[in-house]
Amino acid sequence: MKLRHFKMALALADRAIGAIIGSAIADAAAQPLHWVYDLQKLSVLLSQSPEPEFRPESANPFYRRNTGQQSCYGDQAFVLLESLSECGGLNVEDLKQRTYKFFGPGSEYDTPVNDPYRDKGAPRPQLPIEGPWRQASLKSFIKNVDAGKAETGCETDNQIDGVAKLAPIIACYAGKPEMLERVEEATRVTQNNDICVAVTLAAARFLEHFILNVGQSYNWTHSSSKGQFEQETQRAHSYCVSKYLRFARCIPGSTAWGSDSQWL
Repeated sequence: MKLRHFKMALALADRAIGAIIGSAIADAAAQPLHWVYDLQKLSVLLSQSPEPEFRPESANPFYRRNTGQQSCYGDQAFVLLESLSECGGLNVEDLKQRTYKFFGPGSEYDTPVNDPYRDKGAPRPQLPIEGPWRQASLKSFIKNVDAGKAETGCETDNQIDGVAKLAPIIACYAGKPEMLERVEEATRVTQNNDICVAVTLAAARFLEHFILNVGQSYNWTHSSSKGQFEQETQRAHSYCVSKYLRFARCIPGSTAWGSDSQWL
């Protein structure tokens, strides 16, 4: 029995580590085609390279990094992982300090184009830039830290940052009752936005499930599998509903989902 539990613990640890490594690899693989919003251009690029992962030459219209390097999302996940590792869990103040150091003044991300205080009326920059891109939430975070605010997250940014950097904190807290609270705290360091938090919490439960459960796949034609899947995701939805009812109405399957609800 002890050997069985030991093997199960090793398997869980392997899946947690796999989530972190898989997240980093996926971010690096997609980085050369990051933010290609022109679908016609993207179609041409994909026709030239049917296997787009780790494209040797960057086609990013905003910034250029060497293939294999992380995007701004992957770098945020790295900073979170480093903080969790050094502190033995989430320490919000430590995470703030590390994030500011990694993305703030004097860092690789500190370029004239990505200056948080750049005059909005200044001439448009020549794109793409060489080097990484500091996006809206990080710019707002830096300004909030400079202003001495206790709440450092951007209140208006509801993009995918929170979900993209989930793996380290879920690997650390999967199966623990405080997991959702820790995810929210980490997310609000740079994104103090309720929609962003609600979506990130729902995504957290998905990843947590697959870290905690091995060898399971879902056959959608089998009612018990579908019921099990809905039961797992409902745990995330109910948390969202209790705190952010009007945002949870946009999550299909939640207790707040209704006939008049719409996707986010």
